[in-house]
Amino acid sequence: MSSRRHFLRSAATLAVGSSILTAGQLSAWADDSVPHSEPESAPKKIIALEEHFMLPEFVTYLAETKQNIKPALFNNVVPVLSDFGAGRLEVMDKNGIDFAVLSLSGPGVQIEPDREQAVKLARYANDRLAEEMHNNPHRYGGFAHLAMQDPREAARELERCVRQLKMQGAMINGETNGLYLDDRRYDIFWEKVQELDVPVYLHPGNPPDHPHMFTDHPEMWGPVWSWAVETCSHAMRLIFSGTFDRFPGAKIILGHMGETLPIQLWRLDSRIQTANLKYALKEVPSYYVRKNIFITTSGVCCDAALRCALDSIGPENVMFSVDYPFEKTDIASRWIRSASVSEAERNAVAWQNASLLMKL
Repeated sequence: MSSRRHFLRSAATLAVGSSILTAGQLSAWADDSVPHSEPESAPKKIIALEEHFMLPEFVTYLAETKQNIKPALFNNVVPVLSDFGAGRLEVMDKNGIDFAVLSLSGPGVQIEPDREQAVKLARYANDRLAEEMHNNPHRYGGFAHLAMQDPREAARELERCVRQLKMQGAMINGETNGLYLDDRRYDIFWEKVQELDVPVYLHPGNPPDHPHMFTDHPEMWGPVWSWAVETCSHAMRLIFSGTFDRFPGAKIILGHMGETLPIQLWRLDSRIQTANLKYALKEVPSYYVRKNIFITTSGVCCDAALRCALDSIGPENVMFSVDYPFEKTDIASRWIRSASVSEAERNAVAWQNASLLMKL
């Protein structure tokens, strides 16, 4: 953990280039040849939920993710993330994205060592996001950015963001100072989440250590693999710690087609019977996945994966997202229009489930 914090403190503020990249240029690793065909009926509308932005005061925090992607891509991402206006709206319009729930690109203040500074900056980020939501109320919603170093203050700020700033929930970027959200110190936060009846989007972040498994394999460190392992394990901690037994109304969202979770349900239920349980659960693991966990398609434009998710956790629990600007909006929007699903499933994923969950 110390090396990670040292990286933050020593990281220089990124130079913001003058040229604005398109989503396609940023997503150099995405496959332009994704096959698609015209659907029988396009969705009535499209809502996207994992769509990121950046503010100048948070660029140094973003530098922690420099270790996870190609330097050439990282050094040009800030201008695109920083655009709330013509550039972002043009991409949405060209690709039929009607509404985007915006979130600060992580890790943000969750790696800020000064608790008071983290609280102050989180509040500032939320006020700035609220301004952009107010400027484009029919196009932008928002997930609150929270200083999880202080669970009580995080609960207060979430309430302010939902009740006063009209945000749809919160996005949390993994652990904070080595604490995961199943820690009982966060019970006061989950109590507020349940009271407000809003979801928490559990977004990937680097763990506080560097597991030996990833030694000499930098390609596995980040969005290719380690983030999925970290985030799915975080969700598992919430299940196995009894968090959803204590707060049955709490809801989380996992991106990237559920971070591999949909394919695991049968085995989780089977092997829990032989596991060394620390907490007694009221239900089998799959019960909590289907009741308390929603997923988005962000970064996974694949019919087989979507079919698995719909069949595994239920068509009411899957929602569309792009992961802008790190994935290509045109590929994601074409895919959801042409994926091999029923008309009812397409509309549920494209907009209906998000509308119900976040009361849009």
